[in-house]
Amino acid sequence: MDKLFGTDGIRAVAGEYPLDYSSVYTLGKTLISLLQENEQEPKVIIGKDTRESGDWLEGALFQGIKNNQGVAVSAGIIPTSAISFLTKKHSFSAGIVISASHNPFYDNGIKIFSSQGIKFSEEMEGKLEKAIVTAKKAQKEEKAKISPNPSLRQEYIDFLKDQFSQVHLQKKIKISLDCSNGASFSIAPQVFSDLGFEVISLNNSPDGKNINENCGSLYPQNLARKVVETKADIGIAYDGDADRSIWVDEKGNILNGDHTLFILSRFMKENGWLKSNAIVATTMSNMGLEKALQKLGLKLVRTQVGDKYVLERMIEIKANFGGEQSGHTIFLDHCPTGDGILTSLKMLEVMTEYNLPLSKMVEDYEEFPQILKNVWVRKKVDFNHFPEIIKTRKHIEDQLENSGRIEVRYSGTEPLARIMIEGQDSGQIEGYAQKMAETISKHLGK
Repeated sequence: MDKLFGTDGIRAVAGEYPLDYSSVYTLGKTLISLLQENEQEPKVIIGKDTRESGDWLEGALFQGIKNNQGVAVSAGIIPTSAISFLTKKHSFSAGIVISASHNPFYDNGIKIFSSQGIKFSEEMEGKLEKAIVTAKKAQKEEKAKISPNPSLRQEYIDFLKDQFSQVHLQKKIKISLDCSNGASFSIAPQVFSDLGFEVISLNNSPDGKNINENCGSLYPQNLARKVVETKADIGIAYDGDADRSIWVDEKGNILNGDHTLFILSRFMKENGWLKSNAIVATTMSNMGLEKALQKLGLKLVRTQVGDKYVLERMIEIKANFGGEQSGHTIFLDHCPTGDGILTSLKMLEVMTEYNLPLSKMVEDYEEFPQILKNVWVRKKVDFNHFPEIIKTRKHIEDQLENSGRIEVRYSGTEPLARIMIEGQDSGQIEGYAQKMAETISKHLGK
């Protein structure tokens, strides 16, 4: 059977299987059946980002839910984490986000949260996949009447502002804010302005097609120039659904999610807010983070890539803080999923309490050189089926010994093999990464 759900839900070109109208209608209809089987109220909340396909995808879900005697409530354009928060707060049986995160506008996706605001179990995803794969593909399109409830958006804004209510700004902080023309485009500028920050907003005029287009967390270079040009204290960049955030310091240096974990782990430990000496991250986090946390008396626990795996491990070891190098950061005491705006408020709290520029807060953090390469693949076949790929990887591991590491995996959302190599010599690891990429491309490349 087709595997439709990746690490972050279903993702595909909007309008093509499994994101054609019939498949999405079937998903909505089947979801209600599953909730009823589990004796849960058939009531669902739906949010979306700014892609032009979001409206008709939402309509397909609404129609499938309605035709199976379910109830759907729209929160409109809103970050992914807001649906997680609102699902749990209002006891919806499920929450649905229509978004392809950092992908281009022509892609879209569907991710589903349980009543607890966490990603749906793989068992439930499997049942939805089976229904989509076996469904008839000739479902008649119907126009659903959808009116977003504005009070839901306001509740999320109030929740965010409440997280900063005990912080007193010692001076005016200027923020250069890149909303990626995505789900945060109106909410983030409002939150920061209401809290007294000086906000310079970039890429907050979505037109349905410009989401993530040379902007946001994937393309922070323009933000870095803007920070220097406007003499901002910090630059903040989100992705399309605003569940991740990365930074630019006042000098124009780009900082990632590992810097976030370092800064906030130290701050939370000093304030006694960590429930465990373990910080959960993924195999992609830099060895420099591991060394820096060791100096703080903290342990880095790694898991496979995907914020849902970070959350699972956090719950398992009773940790309340973790995240990914890509910018997902989870504060389990506040929200069970990554929230870019919430993370921004936490970073601004540290800047305020320390009364230090962002560059000073990472002075004692040293990254190992790291190379990332992507290889487009025809199909995601287990690497162990190719002796040459295994041999090449083993050779690189032997050469790196204890002074570096290599990770080779498939993307959970795109037809890509991802290669990450760390070491002390940047030229050397660049050569290793190129060799690994060529070997994979030889056997699996498009």
